Amino acid sequence: MKRRRFVSGSAALAAATVVSPAFVGPAFAAASVKPITWDLSPPTDTRENFIAWGKNRGEDAVFLGERWDRFQALLKNKDIWSAPTIRSFLLTPREEFAAVNPAIHKRAYEHNFLDIGYGVTMSGPHLQGRMTNVLDIKRTDKVLEIGTGSGVQSAYIANLTDNAYTIEIIKPLADRTRGIYDKLIEKGYTEFQHIKTKQADGYYGWEEAAPFDKIIVTCGIDHVPPPLLQQLKSGGLMVIPVGPPGAQRVIKIAKTQGADGSITTSREDIYGGKIVPFVPFTKLEGDKIVGSHNR
Repeated sequence: MKRRRFVSGSAALAAATVVSPAFVGPAFAAASVKPITWDLSPPTDTRENFIAWGKNRGEDAVFLGERWDRFQALLKNKDIWSAPTIRSFLLTPREEFAAVNPAIHKRAYEHNFLDIGYGVTMSGPHLQGRMTNVLDIKRTDKVLEIGTGSGVQSAYIANLTDNAYTIEIIKPLADRTRGIYDKLIEKGYTEFQHIKTKQADGYYGWEEAAPFDKIIVTCGIDHVPPPLLQQLKSGGLMVIPVGPPGAQRVIKIAKTQGADGSITTSREDIYGGKIVPFVPFTKLEGDKIVGSHNR
């Protein structure tokens, strides 16, 4: 069985990817933003200072205000807590990724799943914030995401490490999101240069780039894929929704290796048993998506 794969970096596809007018929303028409460096962080003291900082960078004041307000809600709900993840959230322009659909563009910071086409959704900021924060991503970590989708999750990761890898099974969606990354890099969001993308069946991971310090899965499955567990480093963490269709629990898995070489894992439900429905972890047969990887 052959699985078609699509691999790219921002430089490789900058010339090759054509961004369709169907998803070039108003966010792309704005003025260029100032690139940032790892040593720069937005202010977290007041809403006014944050908006002023972002406007100076070249971002839209209305969306900056919505980003700040959602950040405050994330803090209150304890869905985000570490300084690096807070920085990542405040630097990530969700509105740019929501611009693929005019109906959701202005709803980018709502606490909802938003339709981005192809039968998939953009997860809400609270879920993405908590899943990102529990991974405790370090600057030196190599991180794999399964289920690129809108591209927002890997955008958060790219503000935490320069070793971000992401796989999307739906080829037109993979192409579209790669195009969004490349447009945003051109616009000045140079942090997205850290994202390597592939169109493939994520169940099998990214063997040639393994092992990974952290893995995040954004689609639901009734078991932990053995290839992903194998590609996770000893001492690494994985966050994955596990359970029957539409009734998953988000599990953090820690992998450790004993002195005798034996591998053990521990599991923790990051929501304390709460059901969180995800889109299914689909599979490829040849170049067609057929069913899911549930047993």
